[in-house]
Amino acid sequence: MQLQDKVAIVTGAARGIGEGIARCLADAGARVAIVDLDAEAAQATAKALGRGATGYGADVSQEAAMVDVTQKIAAHYGGLDVLINNAGGGKPGEGFGNPFTRVTAEAWDDQLATNLRTAFTATKAAIPHLQARGSGSIVNIASIAGLRSSGVLGAYGASKAALIRLTEELAWQLGPGVRVNAVAPAVVRTRFSTALYEGREEQVAAAYPLGRLGTPEDVAALVGFLVSDAASWITGETVRVDGGLLATGGLG
Repeated sequence: MQLQDKVAIVTGAARGIGEGIARCLADAGARVAIVDLDAEAAQATAKALGRGATGYGADVSQEAAMVDVTQKIAAHYGGLDVLINNAGGGKPGEGFGNPFTRVTAEAWDDQLATNLRTAFTATKAAIPHLQARGSGSIVNIASIAGLRSSGVLGAYGASKAALIRLTEELAWQLGPGVRVNAVAPAVVRTRFSTALYEGREEQVAAAYPLGRLGTPEDVAALVGFLVSDAASWITGETVRVDGGLLATGGLG
């Protein structure tokens, strides 16, 4: 996996899975720009990463903000080759971790804005720069909740299912120059997902054939492969990175 001098934007990368992806890409030689709502955290993560990484504060769900920051990044590095749509999440007890009957309209809209609109705005802003290169790669961070019912992740799962569908559509529309894929993690040990396993990690992990929860590095390694030339004939795919959970027939 060689990404020497490739320019990559990773959204929502101040911490968690995004930070792991940013580190993986930088280790493979990419020049990484971290875009996060928390500007200070983005800059701190970029500084810790080194290797010429930069951090930018922006609300990824806002089109004008993403156009502006993407132009700045492309100007700084001389172009753009990779976009990782990682920004997303949910608020425990609202759209995330709540049965559908308890999800408010506000929480529903928040999930769509957080997990789907962010990918829309970032991708729209990135496309001209990726196409100017004559090639490029986009990876959307989805979820196995977008592939199968969970009982408590209805709004979150619906937004991730839409992201998976968008991945296929973009792969068709942007080919052959730009490849678009998605990865669908199960529970990964991050601050965001703590509510799904806190106080019962062994019990949750027991449902996985591989016997443990995921790490940001597990997801990052797959993303790194998908944006590399080793995956040059792969587009429109959603690849599970779930420790075998869906092979058991459930979400645990």
